[in-house]
Amino acid sequence: MAKAVSLISGGLDSLLATRVVMDQGVHVEGINFFTGFCVEGHTHAIRKRHEDRPKRNNALWVAETLGIKLHIIDIVDEYKNILLNPKHGYGANMNPCLDCKIFMVHKAQEWIEKNGFDFIITGEVVGQRPMSQRKDTMPVVARESGAADRLLRPLCAKNLPATLAEREGWIKREAMHDFSGRNRKPQMALAAHYGFVDYASPAGGCCFLTDENYSKKLVDLWQARGKRDYEMDDIMLLKVGRHIRPRPHFKLIVGREEGENNFLQGYAKIYTSLKTTSHPGPLVLLDGVANDDDLLLAARITARFSQGKSAEKVIVETRRDNGEEKILEVAPLPPSELKEEWHV
Repeated sequence: MAKAVSLISGGLDSLLATRVVMDQGVHVEGINFFTGFCVEGHTHAIRKRHEDRPKRNNALWVAETLGIKLHIIDIVDEYKNILLNPKHGYGANMNPCLDCKIFMVHKAQEWIEKNGFDFIITGEVVGQRPMSQRKDTMPVVARESGAADRLLRPLCAKNLPATLAEREGWIKREAMHDFSGRNRKPQMALAAHYGFVDYASPAGGCCFLTDENYSKKLVDLWQARGKRDYEMDDIMLLKVGRHIRPRPHFKLIVGREEGENNFLQGYAKIYTSLKTTSHPGPLVLLDGVANDDDLLLAARITARFSQGKSAEKVIVETRRDNGEEKILEVAPLPPSELKEEWHV
């Protein structure tokens, strides 16, 4: 029996592509690469406006739905070079989609060589993604990843040259599909055929690097620090709260609701933190270096976002990252002084 590994993102395409090959009697296992930028369920779990969404890891859900083994591989450190130095550049935001796909297929190729598997499955569809899933870039992925014709795209295989899996008779070409373009109706129809429900949004994608607001925050972080680098904590915090940079050398991360305040509390001893005590309000983290004048401004902004925003004075409890605590009584910053350009 032939054996294949399928790149499981957690989306509908990888779910369908895997099932199509499984129906051919091939033994399939899944592989999910953790970059840090696709932390599914994280923002859904801490924000009320997402409370109706399933709190789950979609890659694990796909594997459970299909009844296959899933290998989750941490590539956070290796992925840094892909993000910081993409050979093929970025998409509309800070998404190095083509380099990312090449890298992940390359890692899958290394995995099948090590584990004695025969080929690789992806859920790619010709014309679906403007950067990595074009007719002219699909051969680039196969070539530069080293997978060559061991890479099978079951959802659009009929639109592409035959691969090793077809020539060896491991799968039948007529059982593959000829999907193309950005219309997801064929995938949704196939999902209905298989009886799949409650899957992730067909047009979705969990990578925060494709998000314009997230990308702006990432670039702002690099500019403020004077270097293009990041840690896992940076990745997580860029997804949470309202980010305000009143001065070049520091920014504030303001919790927008109880779930975010609770999450930010886990970082309150690592960063300088501010919290109103005279009125209900957000937990605020200060990222950067702040002198006493900066801390006073930060306290006034914190008061502005509290329920005491109309009060003459608000008491703000501050705790620097070195443990020094101070109580400040401040006038909330007037709306006219909260500049639009401060919002990252």
